[in-house]
Amino acid sequence: MSPSAHPHRVLIEACVDSVRSAQAALEGGADRLELCSGLLEAGVTPSLGLLEAIRTAVALPVFVLIRPRGGDFLYDPHEVAAMIRDIQRAKTAGAAGVVLGALTAKGEVDRSITQRLIDAARPLPVTFHRAFDLTRDPDETLETLMEMSVDRVLTSGQAPTAWDGQALIRAMVEAVDGTPVILAGGGIAAPHVRELVRVTGVTEIHLRGATVTASEMIFRRPGIPLGKPPEGDTYIRAETSADRVRQIVAALNGSGDEPR
Repeated sequence: MSPSAHPHRVLIEACVDSVRSAQAALEGGADRLELCSGLLEAGVTPSLGLLEAIRTAVALPVFVLIRPRGGDFLYDPHEVAAMIRDIQRAKTAGAAGVVLGALTAKGEVDRSITQRLIDAARPLPVTFHRAFDLTRDPDETLETLMEMSVDRVLTSGQAPTAWDGQALIRAMVEAVDGTPVILAGGGIAAPHVRELVRVTGVTEIHLRGATVTASEMIFRRPGIPLGKPPEGDTYIRAETSADRVRQIVAALNGSGDEPR
């Protein structure tokens, strides 16, 4: 598939970490959810209770992130065993797909671990997450993932944002010819999303669409941070904004701001 002259119908996946964010994503027009916890660590596996609560509250397919901790994607046998258990339980709890990945110390896809995770996930669709963006050779990585028959690859084009990485994303879309789906994510915003889709030819985008929300706590104990830097203030949190998702939907439909 080559990049088209005019944006086509684009599926919007919203990354959420709460029922309230999931409801906002639905209200804003998202088509699918990626469910995580610990988004200040770029996401870790959510609890089964949260998955079940979101499936009860929101009628959207939920892809579950499988990541046992923050940091790198170099996993030991205990972490692999935990990820396999998490996949099995997410499937039982009604996940519509899983999001996973593992790397070697040399910055390549860890074929052995990733294949074990894929096998545990089937028949659910599998997204290889942004570990892709930390690999040494994106062409070699994409070829490996095609051989492993992953369904999607989430990427910012090995750049800080998908806008910055659009050249690699476009090359990936052209290389795969539709399979796997190239899911563009990283700094997606309304002013540039239509142009990003036009240039790259992606059919799916991944976004957070968050705003900072102040805690409703009245009593606040100063000087006792519960997290370590750069996690930030205990009394603020980022939540998905229905308005931000809606703005992206409008921009994709040609009724939002002009792309920059």
